[in-house]
Amino acid sequence: MKALVTGAAGFIGSHLAGALLDRGAAVVAIDSFTDYYPRAIKESNVAANRGRPGFTFLEARIQDADLAALLDDVTHVFHLAAQAGVRKSWGRDFRTYTENNIEATQVLLEACVGRPIERFVHASSSSVYGDSASIPMREDALPRPVSPYGVTKLSAEQLGYLYYVNHRVPVVAMRYFTVYGPRQRPDMAFHRFIRAAIRDEELPLYGDGEQTRDFTFVTDAVAATIAASIRGVAGRSYNIGGGSRVSMNHVLEILERIAGHPLRVRREGTQKGDMRDTYADTSLARQDLAFAPSVSLEEGIKAEFQWLRSLAA
Repeated sequence: MKALVTGAAGFIGSHLAGALLDRGAAVVAIDSFTDYYPRAIKESNVAANRGRPGFTFLEARIQDADLAALLDDVTHVFHLAAQAGVRKSWGRDFRTYTENNIEATQVLLEACVGRPIERFVHASSSSVYGDSASIPMREDALPRPVSPYGVTKLSAEQLGYLYYVNHRVPVVAMRYFTVYGPRQRPDMAFHRFIRAAIRDEELPLYGDGEQTRDFTFVTDAVAATIAASIRGVAGRSYNIGGGSRVSMNHVLEILERIAGHPLRVRREGTQKGDMRDTYADTSLARQDLAFAPSVSLEEGIKAEFQWLRSLAA
């Protein structure tokens, strides 16, 4: 395998690049280092793979890169580059999301037309469902996102489908459900909660805490992504979830046990664009990808806790 990994300095992308290298693949990695969070964090993510045999890294936007050269002899494309974050996707910032999530995806897909790509695996999101889909969420539910971010992820996913239908680019979409673990972005809830617990600081909890999520440990998400590059059916979208639906209040109970002291929770109002509940029906991923999450929520939170504590030491 020779893989092009976009967004390779990010949370999931850096883990994926490392896992592909572990399997003996050559990895051409690209990232534009958008300023959504500090560059030093992304540099650290890249450093985990830099210098490894078979790893090549390019700093560039997809729209500015020489894609013909990057795609030379590439057998698999893993498109994880995107502007993340629900809460910052409103108002004037929406343009950043359309450029990085929609335009960049179309440019990359167009560059793959006519090439002998075995799979184009695209990172989508549970945000495409919105609040109207039945629980557990199935891939055939009508997607009705409730945030601008979710709209751009759905648009990018649909671009992948139309390039498959019209140009036979073998696109497979991964609808990740709240991925967490070491290297998680600093704006994400688990990172903020754990950092506050380590420092014995107040942590903000939006809403009543009874909203639920299907949390997915990063190594499970990566394993599913690699499986999709081999076994995924082109034109399909797959839910990738951790296998359990838990409330945020329950997450805080687990974190208290791991931290060994009470948490100082500051409750705040519900944020616009936040989905109330997510829970993945992963039957299709089990059938096609042999996907089976292996890391429990408590094990995963403990791993992220230990990672963040090691950084604080």
